[in-house]
Amino acid sequence: MMIVDTSKQQRQSQKPKMLVVDDEPDNLDLLYRTFRRSFQVLRAESGQEALTLLADCGEVAVIISDQRMPEMKGTEFLSKTVSDFPDTMRIILTGFTDVEDLVEAINAGQVYRYITKPWDPDELKDVVHRAAETYELMRQRNQELLESRQQTQLMLNIIELVNKTQSPAAMLPPLAQALRQSLEASSCEVFLMADESSIGDQGSDGASAGLADSTLVQTAIAEKILQQQTADAQTQVVLPALYQQQLVALIALQWPLSHISTVDAIAWLEAVSRQVAIAIKSLQ
Repeated sequence: MMIVDTSKQQRQSQKPKMLVVDDEPDNLDLLYRTFRRSFQVLRAESGQEALTLLADCGEVAVIISDQRMPEMKGTEFLSKTVSDFPDTMRIILTGFTDVEDLVEAINAGQVYRYITKPWDPDELKDVVHRAAETYELMRQRNQELLESRQQTQLMLNIIELVNKTQSPAAMLPPLAQALRQSLEASSCEVFLMADESSIGDQGSDGASAGLADSTLVQTAIAEKILQQQTADAQTQVVLPALYQQQLVALIALQWPLSHISTVDAIAWLEAVSRQVAIAIKSLQ
């Protein structure tokens, strides 16, 4: 699970991507001018060119494609994007004579809406903006489902480690590995507390950040709350694992500098720390 992310303000400042596909350059230019203020608009003059562009640029929020193009119809092109980009919203521009193809595409979930030619600019703008909102909602929902599955799996992994090991010290290396992988960190260190103020045994996975004697760790011990700092091009987090207010262990994690912890991510980290504290106490 990715515990770090760019800030909401930064995400909102980025325009969503749109791909417009039409074999008529004038139509492409018109669509580009219509949406360039709200979207990053990519252009292609054929279905094959559009597929190549998607392979290079990745997922887009919305695709607008003409239906009648040489070599590959719009519905055929859109059907080829479904498996790789299931969340993308697909809009087709069509004449009245293409109803059969459209019904098949819509029933197969390949087309979000169709717009008949000549299109009304205001109608098209409204449809596209609603499509972009739907895409964002679906993307968030799928991300939440993925994170929920990853959280559940991590908890199961911790329980399995408790059942397989005989002591807290023996559990530390595989526990650090499980935490690093699940939280998608570059490194993870887990420190057992010898007493309320000093560190005992240690287990690590990934490139060690060498935090055992750091001010960050000492502050986490003293205050018993999550500590975070940026140093040496890395974001470092030290998380106290408390059991009934007793400091049982510390979890030190590191991510690339370009990411910061979000409120939801910190809440999840704190839930992880509680589970780790319970697991360690069960082996003592």
